Amino acid sequence: MRSKFAVCCAVLAALAAPASAQGPYRILNSYTLGGEGGWDYLNLDPASGNLFITRGSHVMVVDPSTGKQLADIAGLAAIHGTAFLGNRAYVSEGGANRIAVIDTKNFSKIAEIPVGTRPDGILYDAVSKRLFTFNGSSKDATAVDPVSGKAVGTVALGGKPEAAISDGAGTIFVNIEDKSELVAFDARTLTVKQHYPLVPCEEPSGMAADLAHGRIFSGCDNKMIAVTDMKTGKVVAQIPIGEGVDANRFDPATGLIFSSNGESGTLTIAHEDSPDKFTVLQNLATGDGARTMELDAKSHRAYVVTADRTPGTPTTAQPHPRPVPVPGTFRLLVIGR
Repeated sequence: MRSKFAVCCAVLAALAAPASAQGPYRILNSYTLGGEGGWDYLNLDPASGNLFITRGSHVMVVDPSTGKQLADIAGLAAIHGTAFLGNRAYVSEGGANRIAVIDTKNFSKIAEIPVGTRPDGILYDAVSKRLFTFNGSSKDATAVDPVSGKAVGTVALGGKPEAAISDGAGTIFVNIEDKSELVAFDARTLTVKQHYPLVPCEEPSGMAADLAHGRIFSGCDNKMIAVTDMKTGKVVAQIPIGEGVDANRFDPATGLIFSSNGESGTLTIAHEDSPDKFTVLQNLATGDGARTMELDAKSHRAYVVTADRTPGTPTTAQPHPRPVPVPGTFRLLVIGR
């Protein structure tokens, strides 16, 4: 009886253990995908589980469980992010000021939707049933009806938008990079509700949210995540991260916040001890340039991409060029426990 009781207690204790006691994250697999050029966001199709990785003029579609490339969708222009609805993927084409609509069954491009100037981030809001692109040069957001395939309105944001999230109740929050602020707007009326300063955050880009506790996580260029209260817009905490963040994710099941930091080549993992208190658990080495990321909330695995890089050649127009990826070295890293 005592031994069975002891075993039972041990099992219950393990189940109740905090995320920090469940072991560190590590790189489980590294899949070389190859190809040339840089990359931007990688987004998980919730219906198929496939990763859509944007690479400038084409989208690589990959099965993250095997590393197998399923498709390479070409003929696109300066693409950034992907949003999903049903069996459609919507890719923001920053070089063509439009959305490319992709059939996720056969990976063919089936339509194009004009939006604002240089769209970057993109999301689907289930409350308003609209797609939103966040347009870097026109400094606004375009609302699109996916049924008609047409833009239905624009929201002036007052600065260069980056990543955005929906609160699930009709409000969209978006980082404004050049103003270091957070803008909240109504997804149905397309009116701005508030501009919130993110001081001491500088140049916010990546974003995630804990909707249950009303917290937004903005990844900042000055090596921190600014944690903001959705109701008040007040920055309630700061989480130290690596350099060069461009994506953040939150796992509600584990209470973990992830930050992919390209310049330091790390993935920062922190735990939400309470809505206003956070503990950094790990800075996992990933690779130089691994600045964007996706998280699978079902498997609790994170995905980053990177490649070997060489210094760019300085010019008068670009005295500090970005590093150049070495052809054939582009790879997907699968991160988990």
